[in-house]
Amino acid sequence: MSPACSKNSLRRRVRRFVILSGCSGGGKSTLLEELRRRGHTVVEEPGRRIVREEMPEGEALPWRDPVKFAERLVAMARADLANATEPQMGWTFFDRGLIDALVAHTHVTKTPLTRPPETHLFNRLAFLTPPWREIYRIDSERQHSFEEAIAEYDRLLAAFPALGFEPIILPKTDVEARADFVCEALATRSASS
Repeated sequence: MSPACSKNSLRRRVRRFVILSGCSGGGKSTLLEELRRRGHTVVEEPGRRIVREEMPEGEALPWRDPVKFAERLVAMARADLANATEPQMGWTFFDRGLIDALVAHTHVTKTPLTRPPETHLFNRLAFLTPPWREIYRIDSERQHSFEEAIAEYDRLLAAFPALGFEPIILPKTDVEARADFVCEALATRSASS
C-alpha cells in the first residue's frame, strides 16, 4: 500500500466523504473494490441497488419509468449520506451518490440543477472515470448504450464544477495505479474548504 493511501498518513482535518463518479462502465466498481481492500469504506451505487430491487417487474427502472427511478435515486442517495459516519482517518467513497442522483433527476425532469445543502459534507475533490470503450459492457443492470453513457458523463462533467467541486479525471490504467492516484490526490490536495 502506498504511504498516501495509509489511513494513518492523513493528519489534518478534511472532509472524508469522497465522490467517485463518471462514465458508466469506466471502471468505478473495480476501483471501489480496490479502495475497500485497502481499508476504506465504500457506499454502493444507489442505481444498481434500485435496479436489483426492482428487477424484473418493478416500475422504478430507468428504462421503464426514468422519473420514478430518479426520484428513488435521490431519496436513496440522501439516506446513504444521512446514515454514513465520517471516519476520523481514511475515506468513505460514495459510488456515484447524491450529485449523480440529482444530475439524473434534473435531466429526466427537465428542471434546473441547484446546489444541494449537503454539498458541504463532501470533499471538494470528485473523481470521475472517463469514457473507456474497451472496458464498457452492457449487463442486466446497465442497459444503456455507450453513447448514452458518454452523454451522462458530459452532464456530470459540467455539473461538478457548477456545484463547487473540483473534478479530477482518472487515468485509464490498472486498478492499483488508479487507487494510488486517488489516494495521493486526496492526501496532497484535499482541504476542508
